[in-house]
Amino acid sequence: MRGAKFFNKMKYLNAVVLFQYVPRVLRLYLSWRKLSSNDNNLARIVWVKAAFNFFLYILASHVLGAFWYLFSIEREMACWHIACTKHIGCNSSSFKCQLSLRNHTFLNDYCPVEPPNTTLFDFGIFLDALQSGTVASKDFPRKFAYCFWWGLRNLSSVGQNLQTSTYIWETLFAVLISIFGLLLFLYFIGNLQTYMQLATQRSEDIIQSVKFKERDVDMWIHRNDLPPDMKKEIMSNITHILKKKKDVDVEKLLPHLPVDLRKKIKNYLCKPLLRKVRMLENNEQLLQMICDHLKPVYYNEQSYIVREGEPLDAMLFITQGIVWNFTSDSGEGTVSSKPQCIEKDNFFGQELLDWGFCEENEKDKEFVDGSASLNLSDLPISTKTVKTHTKVEGFALTAEDLRTVVSKWKTKEVSFIQAVWRRHQLEKKNQLASENKNWLSFSFSFFKNTSKSSSA
Repeated sequence: MRGAKFFNKMKYLNAVVLFQYVPRVLRLYLSWRKLSSNDNNLARIVWVKAAFNFFLYILASHVLGAFWYLFSIEREMACWHIACTKHIGCNSSSFKCQLSLRNHTFLNDYCPVEPPNTTLFDFGIFLDALQSGTVASKDFPRKFAYCFWWGLRNLSSVGQNLQTSTYIWETLFAVLISIFGLLLFLYFIGNLQTYMQLATQRSEDIIQSVKFKERDVDMWIHRNDLPPDMKKEIMSNITHILKKKKDVDVEKLLPHLPVDLRKKIKNYLCKPLLRKVRMLENNEQLLQMICDHLKPVYYNEQSYIVREGEPLDAMLFITQGIVWNFTSDSGEGTVSSKPQCIEKDNFFGQELLDWGFCEENEKDKEFVDGSASLNLSDLPISTKTVKTHTKVEGFALTAEDLRTVVSKWKTKEVSFIQAVWRRHQLEKKNQLASENKNWLSFSFSFFKNTSKSSSA
């Protein structure tokens, strides 16, 4: 308050404080550009832009509100300075801290706020800070919240409601608010447009993906000759999964389906193959038990399933594709016998079933938890090499699963034998009781007739 030089210095300081935000915003922008260039996820980039735009709105509202508060104090001080030059007995020393307790009532006449007088002094956009008591208040949360609200409100409206005075710095400050608000708005609209284009593109991509996937699934159903009701249930589940934006591997379709539907498909595809096995053709219970333990398997073309001389640890039921079955010369690995072509709806590896259910293996079984268990060290050795010619789909019964099946089957047989034995013992006991009853009845009748003959 010591003269015009003081106000000029304060203006320069205000400009320095204002422009020191420029490198901060520039640094934020460069960091965002670096993040966007290193990220290939378009959806994530859009969300980063939206978060950055919101952060800029908050930061700009806070900064503009703070400067509005600072400039309000400056304008009030400028009015006081003008009033002091017009009032007799007032000089620059009147506003020193040592004399601050003096009552300068003439300031209310030259700098009226309630009501304002634009003829004497026009506070312009800073009048609200003086009338609301924000400048005079010592409540910091109140100052902070109100100034932030003022900045956010005028930034969002691009400064349309600002009534400025003819003071040039005030006008430039209002222009800055309008330009900055307009830039943020355009930036927001650009991000919104990008997001809408991305959403539209993703929606179209999803629709195309769903169509292609549904076509591939339909071809898979047709290849496996599944019935219409099963086809409808499969397509319903696959469409539901695709609408959730989850990917579906059509070549490995079964893991994506519900358990009950998988079981129905497996029964439909595998039971006819299992009935081709002589051991299972007349045993429906054992067939179902083995079918429940089959697992879907997939092989690429020109890949080995099992080599000659290796343990045969699985029996394969082929539902799609072609495999070669041949023996090779152990010296050079060349084919030494005519290869056998195994196509869909066939199987190989029956030696594993013979190993599991052959009575000669009873002596080689271990006892685990009181029940017989097959020893995997005695697995049969493959006498041929099995290699895929095309992509192969099928179901496999592994040696470990076969051990489980054999154990359950033997337990079931033992339980059946025990039930038959108990039933036999019960029938025998009932028969003995009936015979004893008949003997007692006969003895009583004989004794009664004998007594009557003696009396006679």
